[in-house]
Amino acid sequence: MSKVAVVYWSGTGNTEMMAQKVAEGAKEAGAEVTVLTSAEFSADDVDAYDAIAFGCPAMGAEELEDTEFEPMFSACESKLSGKKIALFGSYGWGDGEWMRTWEETCKNDGADLVCDSVICADAPDDEAEAACAALGKALC
Repeated sequence: MSKVAVVYWSGTGNTEMMAQKVAEGAKEAGAEVTVLTSAEFSADDVDAYDAIAFGCPAMGAEELEDTEFEPMFSACESKLSGKKIALFGSYGWGDGEWMRTWEETCKNDGADLVCDSVICADAPDDEAEAACAALGKALC
């Protein structure tokens, strides 16, 4: 059984809803899943999981949330080489640039992005929820 962490930051609850769907998908695929906020996760935890789904909405000028999530993620970067990960998040404006930038960062870190990232405008609809569940399954 693979161990999967779903690590997220959410300001309005949209990314939290997405995280729950990712966790459901991973559980359906047979994984042992732990859902954590970015404040509850650190670089020291990376090695304890076979795969990690990171979720963060677009903030400011299409960037990761910078007080909790980005510092945690930056600290994890040195441990992502060869690690199976997936990315998700919501946005309220823009065109998804923050996710493209984040994906490029992860590729440069040597991470194994196991599937397409999932983004949605505002609250996740049925299609986005299904995509999040599929993302969770892809991690397993």
